[in-house]
Amino acid sequence: MKKLALCILVTITAICAQAQIIPTATYEYVKRDSSLYFDLYKAPNSADNYTVIFVFGGGFIGGSRNEPYYFPYYSKLLENNINVIAIDYRLGLKGVKGLGVFNYKPLENAIAMAAEDLLTATKYILEHEKELQIDSKKLIIAGSSAGAITVLQADYELGNRTKLGQILPDGFRYAGVMSYAGAIFSTNGKVKYRHQEPAPTMMLHGTADQLVNYKQIKMFNIGLFGSSKLVKRFEKYGYPYYIVRYNTVGHEVAARMYDDFDKAMWFFENCIVKGAKIHRDDFIDDPTVERHKFGSAKPSDIY
Repeated sequence: MKKLALCILVTITAICAQAQIIPTATYEYVKRDSSLYFDLYKAPNSADNYTVIFVFGGGFIGGSRNEPYYFPYYSKLLENNINVIAIDYRLGLKGVKGLGVFNYKPLENAIAMAAEDLLTATKYILEHEKELQIDSKKLIIAGSSAGAITVLQADYELGNRTKLGQILPDGFRYAGVMSYAGAIFSTNGKVKYRHQEPAPTMMLHGTADQLVNYKQIKMFNIGLFGSSKLVKRFEKYGYPYYIVRYNTVGHEVAARMYDDFDKAMWFFENCIVKGAKIHRDDFIDDPTVERHKFGSAKPSDIY
């Protein structure tokens, strides 16, 4: 299964063969067992000064902030005058085997570590916004696969003012969340935001995704809640959302940041810039969506 894991980490698509882009600057934002960094890419004409903090994917076992296949996505954001901050985070599932419903603690810990690192990177940005020339009120978090879990989880921790959520000042909210095949881990049953509402959230997910389950994996009050379950909660409580469901598609959706850039820009312009309280649900049944071997992967194939 090592080849399958490598396939998921590399996620080779037609957009990969692009020239590398060079960050404006690189910053060490925290020292843990080793230093964690982020790359800042400044847009040439970012008059509105929106910034996407991007969290890479890789199953919490691999990947990096400067993988070449992310560069086309970064470039598209920059072309649309949106700054990019690509972060490191700790990979908490390296070497883990036998992950499952009865061995969920390693996953819980990995998600918590990644969310802590994202929130800590955000704290650094808040404390250095003048130096970075970043508007901390216009920070959007986006992620793919494990990165998508991380961004949803970080906003969930903020929404409940948990110990992790307290890394950031009370009342801080992200301007938006963009999740490409993500989920939220909860030990308190159904997802609830008890302290503050979530940021406007975009969720893209394949209905056949088993790696980051589109629905849920649940045992008593412990569960990993995918996009289809999360959107029901958003709908019930009136939180702004935009969900795109790809019928019969698996985990391939995690790699669609570039292919679905128009959807991200619609969400950005309407839900974030204009602040419209939108509830939009798109169901896409398109047999031409490119399929990959990793699309049908399950956790047991990797761990």
